[in-house]
Amino acid sequence: MESGKKSRLGKVRIVLGVICLVVFCVSAYMIASQLIEERREANAFQDLIDQIEQAEPSKRPDSTAAPQQSGEPAGEEDPPEEPVDDVSKYQVLYEQNQDLFGWIRIDGTIVNYPVMHTPEDPEYYLRRAFDGSHSTGGVPFLDAECYQDCGNYIVYGHHMRNGTMFATLSEYADEAFWREHPTIHFDTLEKAGEYEVLAAFYAKVYRRDDENVFRYYNYVDLTDEAVFDEYLGWIKEVSLYDTGVTAEFGDQLLTLTTCSYHTTNGRFVVVAREKT
Repeated sequence: MESGKKSRLGKVRIVLGVICLVVFCVSAYMIASQLIEERREANAFQDLIDQIEQAEPSKRPDSTAAPQQSGEPAGEEDPPEEPVDDVSKYQVLYEQNQDLFGWIRIDGTIVNYPVMHTPEDPEYYLRRAFDGSHSTGGVPFLDAECYQDCGNYIVYGHHMRNGTMFATLSEYADEAFWREHPTIHFDTLEKAGEYEVLAAFYAKVYRRDDENVFRYYNYVDLTDEAVFDEYLGWIKEVSLYDTGVTAEFGDQLLTLTTCSYHTTNGRFVVVAREKT
């Protein structure tokens, strides 16, 4: 009898050991797969960055400069010119994918990504890479209702746990972070844009029957002065701190938004105005 119990106990231990081993192997596989996916996505974005950097006019050899003739007295060299922020550098990417609308960058952070625009399928790049392949992080994309100089470019991006994509935005909840990163660069294929942060705030996606709430995602076309003033009024009311930056009707705004976990369907939003 005693030996039978020991035998059954031994079998139970073996089964539990096998289960633990299987769970460990599956967990290890999932973690490894996630790390591989993250590395693949990071490399893909770095490749895009490398392409536009190589295409920058300031990095191209100047084939128009006349060579100095032998025996010709050397004059004073011209002072080096400031690099030209020419949006033509994005043409190399646009030729690969016509869904490209522009490029977003926040210096000193990981935010350095293309921005896509697919009005007929608004969330096409939610889980797709620049080349259309599957991607957990996706690519930041413009609101379907946006158009060139619409008044408010609303750009969506994932809040990834590894800190990539738009996870950085939530750090603007800290006023000190804003002081260190007050500028956002958003270039379209038409022109380069430099924006100064106007406000940062927590928000959410509301139900249709919710009243007297700020649906920031509905304010795309700000070419009507009354709508512009209404949007700006809401922003001032919900902003976490005073940046001292304001906007006037006719200014181009940029609204960056990502998920936030402070509430159900929560969002974190950063609004900036284009410098003129």
